[in-house]
Amino acid sequence: MRFYQCSSSSLRNNKVERKSLETIKECFYTLILKHARGFYLKRKVVVLSMREFILYSRLGRTDARWRSLHDAGRLDIVYECTIASLFLSHAIRKDVVFNAILNGPPSPPLHLKIDGLTLHDVRTDVDTWTGILKKVLSGKPHPGISVYMASFENLVKAKAEAKKAQIYVLEEGGKDVYDVEIGENPVFVLGDHVGLPKKAEAFALRYGEKISLGKEPYLAATCITVLNYILDRMKPR
Repeated sequence: MRFYQCSSSSLRNNKVERKSLETIKECFYTLILKHARGFYLKRKVVVLSMREFILYSRLGRTDARWRSLHDAGRLDIVYECTIASLFLSHAIRKDVVFNAILNGPPSPPLHLKIDGLTLHDVRTDVDTWTGILKKVLSGKPHPGISVYMASFENLVKAKAEAKKAQIYVLEEGGKDVYDVEIGENPVFVLGDHVGLPKKAEAFALRYGEKISLGKEPYLAATCITVLNYILDRMKPR
């Protein structure tokens, strides 16, 4: 991971001298982090890194005509992965984005994006998220959540090319996660209870590699919890 140093003096009087556009962006982003992520920055070195998760949901419904998450093409798995990705005890992870590609009827594929930086008006219970998912899948807005038509392949390609992110596909037969140097802005790809389709896996591997949390087939939400734990421990103290 890269480290950047930036102070507010760089932006004093709206005059930035001898700074490249990239440096200006880094300074601006660091100042955002000061407020949005609760860091106290005073000429400190800051890790500028986001992490993302992409869940491939084979059957997740793409409308709001359902009664329960389980019966909506296993949207309960989407809910569980959302909680594992974005929530700490009494806090939301501001440096995490959770994505789900829903491939169920009636209008697949649908990209559900939940951004921890702007997400609010939420709790972690299933009733709250049943209501939220019904709302956004019916076309109504919710802070931090967007829904639009996009395929798994388009999303993975966009992440790899636009963000220069490293793609990591979770699979029991992959390289042990402790033997992998996790890159900046990692994107982790997971399947649902059925697993990632072979074609989708092969496409994702054009841009990344397989990694493993061990030989046991863990639940998708459990994999996300373990990855968050590992990445949290990597943060400088």
